[in-house]
Amino acid sequence: MTNYKYYIYNIINTISTGRFLLTFLVLLSSSSFAQNQSEIQLANEYLLKGDKKKAAELYRELSKQDVNNSFIYNNYINTMLDLGIYDEAQAYLKKLLKRDPDNLQYRLDVGLIYVRSGDLTRADRYFRDLIAENKMNVQRIKIMAEFFSSRSLLDYGITALTECRNFLNNPNLFSLDLAMLYRLKGNQDKMVQEYLNYVTQTSANIQYVKNVMQALLTEPEELTSLEKLLYDRVQEFPDVEVYSDLLIWVTMQQKNFYASFIQARAYDKRYKHDGEKSMEVARVALDNEDYDNAAKIYRYIIREYARTPNYLMATLGLIRTREARLKKVYPVNADSVKTLVSDYQKFIKQYPENTNALEASRSEALLFANYLDQKDSAVKILNKLIANPRTSLYLKSKAKLDLGDIYLLKGEPWESSLLYSQVEKTQKENPVGYEAKLRNAKLSYYKGDFRLAQEHLDILKEATTREIANDALDLSMRIKENIAFDSVGEALKEYASVELMLYQNKTDEALQRLEKLKQGISVSGKPISNQTILDDVYWLEANIRMKRGQFENALTLLQKIRDEFPDDILTDDAYFLQGEIYERQLKDKEKAMEIYREFLNKYPGSVYAAEARKRYRIMRGDFSDQTQPQF
Repeated sequence: MTNYKYYIYNIINTISTGRFLLTFLVLLSSSSFAQNQSEIQLANEYLLKGDKKKAAELYRELSKQDVNNSFIYNNYINTMLDLGIYDEAQAYLKKLLKRDPDNLQYRLDVGLIYVRSGDLTRADRYFRDLIAENKMNVQRIKIMAEFFSSRSLLDYGITALTECRNFLNNPNLFSLDLAMLYRLKGNQDKMVQEYLNYVTQTSANIQYVKNVMQALLTEPEELTSLEKLLYDRVQEFPDVEVYSDLLIWVTMQQKNFYASFIQARAYDKRYKHDGEKSMEVARVALDNEDYDNAAKIYRYIIREYARTPNYLMATLGLIRTREARLKKVYPVNADSVKTLVSDYQKFIKQYPENTNALEASRSEALLFANYLDQKDSAVKILNKLIANPRTSLYLKSKAKLDLGDIYLLKGEPWESSLLYSQVEKTQKENPVGYEAKLRNAKLSYYKGDFRLAQEHLDILKEATTREIANDALDLSMRIKENIAFDSVGEALKEYASVELMLYQNKTDEALQRLEKLKQGISVSGKPISNQTILDDVYWLEANIRMKRGQFENALTLLQKIRDEFPDDILTDDAYFLQGEIYERQLKDKEKAMEIYREFLNKYPGSVYAAEARKRYRIMRGDFSDQTQPQF
C-alpha cells in the first residue's frame, strides 16, 4: 500500500496541469462512496427486516468514517436506543460533538438518551440548561420544540417556547405552536387562550381560528367554556374587534341566536357595520329554523337601518322567514300562501330594479307551483326571470332547475331532463351544476333505470358539496341495498314510482300504492319482497301523514321504524321527528323533552344531536333571554 501511495505521489508531482489529479481523486472517492453506499443500503435493509443487532454492527463499522455519518446518523442512533446500548450511543455522540459542538440535533439526542435510559433527573437538568442556553434564539427554540413534540416530550416543548417568549418579552410569540402542544396534552383551556392570542395578531387569522375551534370543540361544555372566556375578554378589551366577532360565532355554534343577536347588535353599532353582523345571525337562525329570532332580527334591521342596503335584504328575509314557518305548519294553509305571494309581489313592484326583486320572483314562482297548483303562472314567471339580462348566471341556473322541477310536476320528464342537462353543461364543477346532476340521477331513479342513476350518484359522492354528497350517498345506498337482494329491483321500482307520484302531488294514489307495498304486493298484484324497502316505506308514509296533519298516524309509523329496525340508518331520523311532532305540532312539551333526552342518550353522534340538545335546553328554560320582548 505504501508503494502504491508513493507511485501516485510521483505522478501527481509530474503532471503540470493538475487535471489528472482532480480526475483521479474524483474516481477514487466515487469508488469508495459507492462501496459505502452499498453497505449503508445493506444496514438499512437489516433494519427494515427487524434485525436491529445486525444493522447496528454495520452502522458501527460505517461510523468509523466521518463521511458516512450524515447518511447513517438517525438510523444508527435510533437503533442503539431501541437495543438499549446507551453507553455506545453516548460515546458516538461525544465523538460527533467534538467535531461539531454547536450541532443542536446531537445535543438534543444526548438528553434523549438520558430519558430512554431512565435517568430522568439528569435528563431534566440537561434539557432545562439547553433551553436556557438557547432561549434568545427563536429559530433554535422552534427546532427544539419540534424535537420535543415529535418524541412526546411535550412539557419541554412548552417550556422552550414559553421561556423564549418571556425572554424576548413577546406574549404572542409561538401562539400556534403552543396551541398545538396544549392540544396534544389535552389542556383545552390553554389551547384556546393561545388561539385567542393568535387571532389578535391580525384579523385575517379569525377564519382559521373559527375552523380550528369548530373541529376541536365539539362538546357543549367546551363551547360554554369558550363563551365565558370570550365574555371576559370582551369586557377586558372592548376595543378588540375579533373577540366580539368570536363571541357572536360561538353563540351561533350553540344555536343560541338571541344571545348572538345581542352581541351582533352591539358589534354593528360600535364598528359602524350597518347591521351586517345582525344580518348574518338572522340568516343562520333562519337556516336553523329558529323563526322567532330570525323574525326579531329582521324587524330590528328594517327599523334601525332603513337607509342601508341591508334594509331590502331584511325586508325580503322577513317574508322568507314567514314562508319557512308556514311550510312547517301542517297542513299548509292556502290562504296564508296567497298572502305570501302578495307580499312578494309588493316587494317586486316597489323595488323593480333591485337584484333582490329577482330573487323574490323566483320565490313567488315556487309558491305558485308547489302550493297553489298554478304551474302555468310559475312557468311564466321563471321564463321571464331566465330571459332578464340582469339575472345572474347563478340565478338563471337555479330558475332553470326550478322550471325543470315544474315540468316534472306536470308529467313532462323529458323537458325536465333537457333543462337539468343545460345547467350541468354551463355550471360544471359548481354546486348548482351538481344539483342538476343530482336531479338527473333522480329522474333515472324514478324511471327505474338504477344503473344510470348510480353512474350519476357515484360522481356526486366524490366531487360536490357536503349536502348534495349526502343526498347522493343516501340514494345510492338505497339502490345498492335493494338490488343486492333483488337484482331486478322490483320493490324499489314500486317505491320510486310512489316517490314520483308524491312529487307530482298525487298523494291519495301514492298512499294506496304504499299500502300495497307494505303488504308485499306490486301494482300489478304480484307478490314482491319488501323487506329491504319497508323502513323507507314507513318513513315516507309518516312524512305524508304528518304533512296532512295526521300526527298520531305519523307517530305510529315512526315507532315501527324504531321497533322493527333498531339499527337502521333511519332510526335516529325517526326518533328526532317524533320529538319534533310532539314539540311543534302537538305542543306536548313534556313528551318532546322526554324524546329528545332519550335521543341524546342513544344517538350522541347523530347529525341531529346539536339541534335536539338546543331544543331540549330551550324547553328546560336554559335560555331565559329567549322570552325577551319583540324588536
